[in-house]
Amino acid sequence: MATTMDNPTIFPIGGDLPVRRIGYGAMRLAGAPDARRGRTAHIWTAPTDRAASIALLRRAIDLGIDLIDTADAYALGANEELIAEALHPYAGSVTVATKVGVVRPSPTEWVTHGHPAYLRQQTELALRRLRVERIELLQLHRIDPEYPLAEQIGALKQLQDEGKVRHLGLSEVSVDEIRAASEIAPIASVQNLYNLADRSHEPVVDFTAERGIAFLPYFPVAMGEHAGAEGPLASVARELGATPAQTALAWLLHRSPTVIPIPGTSSPDHLAENAAALQLRLSAEQFARIASIAPIADTAVSS
Repeated sequence: MATTMDNPTIFPIGGDLPVRRIGYGAMRLAGAPDARRGRTAHIWTAPTDRAASIALLRRAIDLGIDLIDTADAYALGANEELIAEALHPYAGSVTVATKVGVVRPSPTEWVTHGHPAYLRQQTELALRRLRVERIELLQLHRIDPEYPLAEQIGALKQLQDEGKVRHLGLSEVSVDEIRAASEIAPIASVQNLYNLADRSHEPVVDFTAERGIAFLPYFPVAMGEHAGAEGPLASVARELGATPAQTALAWLLHRSPTVIPIPGTSSPDHLAENAAALQLRLSAEQFARIASIAPIADTAVSS
C-alpha cells in the first residue's frame, strides 16, 4: 500500500482543473428525507424537501467545497436540475461532475447501457439540465460489456473533441480497464467504491496515484462495526479532537495525494463536519493504526 503524509488541500483534475480535496456527492438529494438512506434507497424522484436541498448545496459552496458529483441516472435527471437551480451560473470555481451510462427503467433497477449514441444523447441532456455549454468532468457510469470499450470511450472522446466535455473519467473499473480506456482517450478521474470497510480497489488507488489520476471514492465514510468506541479509528479521532467520520476522511486524504472523497449527506451539520476534515493531519503512526483495521466484506452498493 503506497501512502503519503503530504496532504495538499487542492488537486488539479486532468492537470488543469483544481478542486479542493473534499467534494460533495449529491446522489442522496432525492425523494423524501427518511427514504434516501441505506443501500436500498431508490434515488428515483426529486427531493420532497427541495428548498432544504437547495440550501444545502449552496452551503457546501460557502464551506469551500467546489466539486459537486451527480449523474443523469440520479432521479432521472432531477438531481442535475436541482444542482443547476441551486448553483447556476456556478460562480467562482465550482465544478460539477456528472456520469452517463446507466438507465433506470424502474425505482429498483440500475442497468448499464453503453450504446455510443445513447451516451452522447445523455450528455446532451445533461448539458441542458445543468445549463452549461461544457461539462467539466464527464464519467462513464459503468463500462457496458455489450459494446466495445473503444466505442464507449470513443463516444465520450467525440464530445470532448466537440468542446462539450473538458475531462473524461470512469466509474467502478479495474486497473486493466483504466489502462485500456487510456489508450483511447486521456482519463482524468476514476470513481470507485472505497472506504475503510471496503478496500477491494487498493490496486486502483495505487495505480491512479502513480498516473496522477484523480480517485473519487464514493461512500467514503461507510465505517461499520470496526469504528467502535474502543477501536483504532475512535482512538485516533480522540487524539485529533475530531469525529470518527472526519478521521475516516482524513485517512483517505492521506492514503494518496490524488484521492478526493465525495461524501454525501442531507444534514448541514454533517456537511460542515465533512468539509472540516480537509484540515486534519495524521502522523505516520496514526495512519498505520487506522490502516490496521480489517476491512469488512460485501459492502458493495450502487452509485
